[in-house]
Amino acid sequence: MSNVSIMDDLEKEILDLVPQDIVDRLNQICDQLEFHHGSKERDQLRKALLFAARAHHGQTRVSGEPYITHPLEVMAILTKLNVDMITLIGALLHDVVEDTGVTVDDVAREFGPVAGLLVEGMTKLAALRYESKSNEERQAEYFRKMLLSMAQDLRVILIKLADRLHNMRTLEALPQKSQRRIAEETLEIYAPLAHRFGIGRIKMELEDLSLKVIDEVSYRRIADRVAMRRDDREDALSSFMAPLTERLKQDGIEADVTGRAKHFFSIYNKIKKRGKSFEEILDLLAVRVIVGSVSDCYRTLGVVHSLYTPILERFSDYIAMPKANMYQSLHTKVMDREGRVVEVQIRTHEMDLVAEVGIAAHWQYKEGAGGRDGRDNLNEYYRWLRQLIEGSKEEATSEEFMETLKINLFTDEVFVFTPRGKLIQLPKDATPIDFAFAVHTDIGLRVLGAKVNGRMVPLDYQLKNGDSVEVLTSGSAQPRVEWLRLVKTHRARSKIKKHFKQQHLEDSIRIGEEMLKRELGKHRKKLSNTELSDLVNAFGHESTEGFHAALGGGDLSLHAVMRRIIGDSQTEAEKDQGESALEKLRFLKGPKKESVGVRVKGADNLMLAFGNCCSPLPGDRIIGFISKGRGITIHRTDCPNISELSRDKERLVDVEWAVSPDERYNARLRLVTEDRPHMLRDLAEILTKQDVGIVEMNLRTEGSLGIATLVVKVRNLAHLSKLRNKVSKVKGVVQVERIGIADVAEKVV
Repeated sequence: MSNVSIMDDLEKEILDLVPQDIVDRLNQICDQLEFHHGSKERDQLRKALLFAARAHHGQTRVSGEPYITHPLEVMAILTKLNVDMITLIGALLHDVVEDTGVTVDDVAREFGPVAGLLVEGMTKLAALRYESKSNEERQAEYFRKMLLSMAQDLRVILIKLADRLHNMRTLEALPQKSQRRIAEETLEIYAPLAHRFGIGRIKMELEDLSLKVIDEVSYRRIADRVAMRRDDREDALSSFMAPLTERLKQDGIEADVTGRAKHFFSIYNKIKKRGKSFEEILDLLAVRVIVGSVSDCYRTLGVVHSLYTPILERFSDYIAMPKANMYQSLHTKVMDREGRVVEVQIRTHEMDLVAEVGIAAHWQYKEGAGGRDGRDNLNEYYRWLRQLIEGSKEEATSEEFMETLKINLFTDEVFVFTPRGKLIQLPKDATPIDFAFAVHTDIGLRVLGAKVNGRMVPLDYQLKNGDSVEVLTSGSAQPRVEWLRLVKTHRARSKIKKHFKQQHLEDSIRIGEEMLKRELGKHRKKLSNTELSDLVNAFGHESTEGFHAALGGGDLSLHAVMRRIIGDSQTEAEKDQGESALEKLRFLKGPKKESVGVRVKGADNLMLAFGNCCSPLPGDRIIGFISKGRGITIHRTDCPNISELSRDKERLVDVEWAVSPDERYNARLRLVTEDRPHMLRDLAEILTKQDVGIVEMNLRTEGSLGIATLVVKVRNLAHLSKLRNKVSKVKGVVQVERIGIADVAEKVV
């Protein structure tokens, strides 16, 4: 751009605000932009540079550098991704609202509403107020906000990743403890996020910079040994690439053949997680072949396999079946003439661009033939993001949300087929339950069993590439809480949790009504219909039922409600009295009933009952839930009822098992079996040998399947586990699961 890199009427003012070396850096970055943007856009960029320089004038980073160096380097990172001009402007201005007196409206007025939206998205992340929240809650809230900002415009994540990358490059200015925390967060969230959006260039550098902080000794050792082996590796690559390049030329295929360097974290990961030696990894050579068209990709594959011996089961076609982050390439491993393993990646120039810059490439498709493909790919990213946001609403705790986020950022996939041949893409280790929800929510909610490649499999079966999956459904089948431990997709997890939440809505309404009525009675207070309506509106609910459900389900604090009704002083005084939940609920005491084998800690002679929803057994972890008029109901700690109500600590009491050797407890099982002769006889024989009494049995056949629902008497959890193990070994039994409330399956066609 030479002498016109900055307009004459702006250059003097910029020099008044920043040192000459920063202006030189601006010119250097602008020189790189000349090939991508017209002069009008460059003028806009200069205007943004001046705007940012004015806003950040006098501010410095922790390192002592002028603050303007940070947004400038964030913009420089994004120029390498060839993003559009509005993203570059957003990068330059991304901190002006957070750190200065500039407003979002100021940005929108000067640079347009999209720039304002991008800056607002970044500002909301920085403006969070955490008050007394734990580190886990802070982190979860931050990433929830980030997902919502991304959902408005995905260019927010491009700026955020560039922002994180520059911070990682300059991390040494921070205390050691802060460096490690930021590096761990980068490795757990930001690098996988860059991978999920296909930005390989940023992902690899984030991983290497994180490794340098987290395990500097290993980082230095890898760096030194890679340097020592460089000459040998380059010689081996040359001997492999020379005949390949010549053969491609002979066949009329224009190709760019290069050696592909492994980044340090990849080497580190294979040593740590795959148990490989350093020598094995460095001996694994990598070559990339870039060609002009998809047909040339497959022709090149044929050339590679004709020159070198392919290794069986080491071929992946990501062109026909792209990864979730839109990555496309042919991958193969072959043996060279010296017996060394060589990885070969083959793709087009467009595929290579997407592999390097991922989602950033799709803003270049605004014009020309690629426009529709670019928009379609962006829609796929938005669809994934919307599903993740929707699923996160069902996560009750910060830990659950962060775990779901981390799982769904990793994109190792399997490709499976419906019986009609439709391709379904799922995460690695996905189960038939994930498959069912991917096809349709109603199918997922009615899963009874599954066939893979024509054979019955259990629902925890891990699907493999190429599997043909058929889901067997039932009109009365219900999701099981155990499924939450089996599923891998956020879609399946969120739909299962939503089902449980809706299922227990009526209970939550009733409990909320009882809780409020009890507290009002303690204060000799009654609410008129008008007062109740005002209270409902004050807490942002549209109906009384929704208000009571939120209260009974733990989403709304009873203390906050009472504080609104009677004021702070009375509620605080009550809190200071230190009454326990049991002392407050003496009405639960009643005539002593036959022992149920459970003791309430700190109290005797209370009404106790087991929850039919989960049917606890000695050996299960249990908790008591106070319910007016029904005493204390004993639940398993993983019962969906308890997970909905656990936030209301007043209603939960500690309980413990107090069983005698002769006591027996009801347990419910559901069996899915092949419909074969003598199956019932074989099952009865197992039950007899295991000293199990049958309380109830329901049997029916569904085509080639038999479904049995049993209520049996067992001593404890260990007894039930042994029984399930024995039953699962009976010929033709394909599934044995413990259930809460007995149900009879009905096949739905």
